[in-house]
Amino acid sequence: MKLGIIGASGKSGSLIMKEALERGHDVTAIVRNRDKVSNKNVCILEKNIFDLTTDDLKEFDVVVNAFNTAPGEEEGHLTAGKILIDALNGTPNTKLFVVGGAGSLYVDDSMKLQLVNTPDFPELYYATASSMAKNLDELRKVDSFTWTFLSPAIFFDPEGPRTGKYRLASEILTMDSNGNSYISYADYAIAVIDEIENPKHENKRFSVLS
Repeated sequence: MKLGIIGASGKSGSLIMKEALERGHDVTAIVRNRDKVSNKNVCILEKNIFDLTTDDLKEFDVVVNAFNTAPGEEEGHLTAGKILIDALNGTPNTKLFVVGGAGSLYVDDSMKLQLVNTPDFPELYYATASSMAKNLDELRKVDSFTWTFLSPAIFFDPEGPRTGKYRLASEILTMDSNGNSYISYADYAIAVIDEIENPKHENKRFSVLS
């Protein structure tokens, strides 16, 4: 399968790229700076996400959006999301897979209240979570291409081990038997490629935890 990974030099993107390459997929790293891609054998498209066009993306089976913003530029998640939607409107055979956040998960069975809007949500992460939640809202309006949005657990651990195990969950925040919400970046990457290889959540958002 031909995959384009936006943000392949980042923490989550690099592990998703590694997982995809190890499974034999044809991967292109879509990055602003090719020098930050550690795997020198991977194909590279050096381009800012805000400049991507239909022509850049139409040859991929799946485009993975693992883009992250710098502090103070969190609105870029929504802006970039809209740019990708516009670009992919002309590519019905290309799927979009979004690396989402936990903040947009619902905390009630009626799915009215998102974690980001609860009183104790950390102010430090509010801007990013709010922008990602708005991006998800925009995706729900799309009917011209297929998309999937995957939210990690609350504690999304960049240093955690690759256990090879994870649990699928819904759009409602789920805890483990000890009341924790955790997954490592490495196990999240497994879930991403598993879903890409065997789609079960097309035009949907779902979540994963250890």
